[in-house]
Amino acid sequence: MTRSCYTLALPDGRRLDLGVRTLVMGIVNVTPDSFSDGGRCLEPAHAIEHALSMEADGADILDIGGESTRPGAHVLPAAEELARVIPVLDGLAGRARVPLSIDTYKAEVAREALGAGASIVNDVSGLLYEPRLAEVVAASAAPLILMHTRGRSREMYRDASYGDVAGEVVAELGHQIRVATDAGVARGQLIVDPGIGFAKKARHSYAVLAGLERLAELDRPVLIGPSRKSFLATAKDEGPERREWGTAAAVAAGVLAGAHMVRVHQPGAMRQVVDVADQLQAAAGSKGAATGELT
Repeated sequence: MTRSCYTLALPDGRRLDLGVRTLVMGIVNVTPDSFSDGGRCLEPAHAIEHALSMEADGADILDIGGESTRPGAHVLPAAEELARVIPVLDGLAGRARVPLSIDTYKAEVAREALGAGASIVNDVSGLLYEPRLAEVVAASAAPLILMHTRGRSREMYRDASYGDVAGEVVAELGHQIRVATDAGVARGQLIVDPGIGFAKKARHSYAVLAGLERLAELDRPVLIGPSRKSFLATAKDEGPERREWGTAAAVAAGVLAGAHMVRVHQPGAMRQVVDVADQLQAAAGSKGAATGELT
């Protein structure tokens, strides 16, 4: 599938070009309870060095999060979330060369994080939890990632009922795009994420990934986050950290289906995966141009 290209403006004057090559977003969890790497980067100094090592390995963006959104997770007070993420953002602001993203759905956390050096807001609730987050983003002119989900983390599988998974995800993200633009966020600053694993059982996540091309209907760049998630588990599953091969397969499939960006735990390995997938895309495009085939 040929991807459309988009250019988003960052508050610091830089641009985020999406479509020519797949961007890799590195996950930096400053949490004690994330499903894969909780507790490993709870100390700011450790999180900062981990993030910088991701940048050295090829991450194009670093996504900093202070609250776990794994299934069953409980809401974290904004003050505690800020205490986790602001020291990390402060430490990275003068050292990281790539853009920093704040993974939060809270307006207060986003406001403080943007002031501390973040230039992208990644909202796993797609503005469902705190719609006023859109006003904070609009005031900052930062890009906003809208992820599809239903319900809160502690009960998300209760709402995992679909007829046409991909179609319903597209429709619900379309609604959240309207919520964002009605609050003043420029449509050209939005990125959509189908929310693999969120309010979706394994079969739903596979269906979303298989139908990813349908997100092109929204005419916005697409981010996917399949990394180490439970839908990749096999009969001999040994836990999240042993799902890198499954992650690689999902990442490659997503890029070939039109994803512009992938959010992963191991940017170095996934950089290789997306580079190969990009080359396949380019070869398919060249063949189509030469033979008159549609790509």
